Amino acid sequence: MSIRLLSTEVASQIAAGEVIERPASVVKELLENSLDAGAKTISISVEEAGKKMIEIADDGLGIPSAELELAVSRHATSKLVRSEDLFSISTLGFRGEALASIGSVSRMTITSRVKSEKEGARLKVEGGKSGKPTKVGTPVGTIVRVEDLFYNVPARLKFLKTDVTERRAIDSLVTRYALAYPDKRFKLSEGKSVALQTSGDGDRRSILAALYGVDVAKQMLEVMAEEDGYRLSGFISPTSLTRSNRREITFFINGRWVHEVALSTALLQAYHTLLMVGRYPLTALFLEIDPEDV
Repeated sequence: MSIRLLSTEVASQIAAGEVIERPASVVKELLENSLDAGAKTISISVEEAGKKMIEIADDGLGIPSAELELAVSRHATSKLVRSEDLFSISTLGFRGEALASIGSVSRMTITSRVKSEKEGARLKVEGGKSGKPTKVGTPVGTIVRVEDLFYNVPARLKFLKTDVTERRAIDSLVTRYALAYPDKRFKLSEGKSVALQTSGDGDRRSILAALYGVDVAKQMLEVMAEEDGYRLSGFISPTSLTRSNRREITFFINGRWVHEVALSTALLQAYHTLLMVGRYPLTALFLEIDPEDV
């Protein structure tokens, strides 16, 4: 068989698979974009666990009309200019892959406006093919609506979990970001039901209550420490409050949810002699460090 270059469409779908694995991946990428845009209020709506529809609306800075087409191009980003910037990134996103990847495996509509423009613009992307922006009236901020995720990649659609599992992944993601950003107002709607709504008053314990229940939230112990430029804050469970798995061990580094084995190992070593074998703590810990040390 001859060697040939992949078509742009196929290459985009393969690249999208590296970024977008499930509906929660779409929510994560768009949610991080909203946070990077300085949004104070972020509303997330999903239907059929995100398989049918995901919409994220924010009141952030927005995207200038003239840059909307560029925003859905691969490797287009406002967060990185030089290779040296990779060592001092303070934003959640920087690769310029999110919108292009999402648009290549869905029917996506972006509506956005910046404060300096009287009108906003709307752009539709279907299976990686972009239309032309049209002028629309819309508030300052951005709305991204993603429909029929993986409609053109049936093999990936086939491997998605049940609606219950996919919905749980979205719930977990949004709630944890609400914990990391208690000064932002989050609203997560699933169909006609509101799964999560935060006030943005900065109270992390109230968000813990939404995640684990009021009784658990009351028992969680607040921690705070600072040394040599490292700042640690958050909550840990007392030894009387445990789980049978590690899923409730949550770490954020500079506002990004991370799954870091070294951090989890260090935490479990601290609990080592205090917990029964096979029992694990609940934690929500936030580490702030110099981006160059990440």
